[in-house]
Amino acid sequence: MRPADPGGFGAFPAVEYQRRLEAVQDVMGGRELDALIVTSPENIYYLTGLSHQGYFAFTMLVIVPDQDPVLLTRAMEAPTIARQTPDLIHVGYGDGDDAGDAAVRTLQGVGSGPTQIGIDLSSMFFPPEVYQQMCDSLESVEWYDTSRSSSTDPTFRTGLVDEIRLVKSPLEVEHIRLAAAITDRSIRAGLATAAVGVNEREVAAAVYQQMVLGGGEYPGFAPLVRSTDRLFFEHETWADRVFAPGDSVLMELSGCRFRYHAPATRMAYIATAPEKAATARQVALDALDAVTIALRPGMVTGDVYARWQEVVDEGLGHGKLRRHHCGYTVGIGFPPSWVGSSTVLGIRPGGKVPIRAGMVFHILSWISDDRLGNYFVSDSVLVGERSTETLTSTRRPLVVE
Repeated sequence: MRPADPGGFGAFPAVEYQRRLEAVQDVMGGRELDALIVTSPENIYYLTGLSHQGYFAFTMLVIVPDQDPVLLTRAMEAPTIARQTPDLIHVGYGDGDDAGDAAVRTLQGVGSGPTQIGIDLSSMFFPPEVYQQMCDSLESVEWYDTSRSSSTDPTFRTGLVDEIRLVKSPLEVEHIRLAAAITDRSIRAGLATAAVGVNEREVAAAVYQQMVLGGGEYPGFAPLVRSTDRLFFEHETWADRVFAPGDSVLMELSGCRFRYHAPATRMAYIATAPEKAATARQVALDALDAVTIALRPGMVTGDVYARWQEVVDEGLGHGKLRRHHCGYTVGIGFPPSWVGSSTVLGIRPGGKVPIRAGMVFHILSWISDDRLGNYFVSDSVLVGERSTETLTSTRRPLVVE
């Protein structure tokens, strides 16, 4: 398979896509699957290079052994498919057609008719009604949910392709480094803009300008810009609010390059900080450093979280603060997320997922304490064979003027 011009940017050479396809087909062979249905934008992009905003309509990639993949999309996407992924077998359906019927016809036309088909029921891009039509119309097919047992951690569900994507190739890492540089550039612009009398919208505008001028694309997740009274509303973003002295401002965002992300967070106080805020900042930084050191092959996610918790408890002098995770894997992302999947591989208490070289994590350290106040910091990191490299490097100020 030879993507000619993925996304119009030429993200990867043909040999990279062939390697990925063969890796998926090898796993399929081990599970005795005749075909694999892929519906998430991240996984389709990973295997084909198709980068566009048409994923809101039902899109299905069918992988079979020893044959070019078959891609079902809205018919109007044909010119984009032909330019970006010319060696795919493309099937289009009209706007007046039923997507479920089109999916059934597509599967009936694959090879001699697959009888064991892998699916990922955890994908938010696989409508239940389409799956039901497949089951009703293809009665001889045995369906295998690849998201059930593909991880060594029974508490974490992930799909067949998602699990392969956890370890990044050297070419993927290059793109993530570029995304990290855009992240740093954007956060620096936000920090330089935030000041007394400035509106949150002005900070967001400065961030977006640098995300674009820095060579980036639209991110999978909008930049989160919040302050003071909305600090804890984790997925809200900018509003019409003007900064006053002593306000806190938080920016959590990611640059995007060839659909790869490298998020980071910086929090600072405007003009002046509370008396104990410097201590909260130091606890957050110490705990983040502990995670960075602990993230190495041979560890599992739960052990890494335990190290974060240990440093936090020691720094705060109590064990009351708990978080649901202190990080998660990142990479390819399409809206509405930069985590790249319907499920999140988090660094959680008790997690059993092994850490492997080539994984990329967004690691977070959020301190909220009645005595010390608040401080939040995060970075994207790359796990190496012996140590972990921090990819985002923007300064971590306590106060901005």
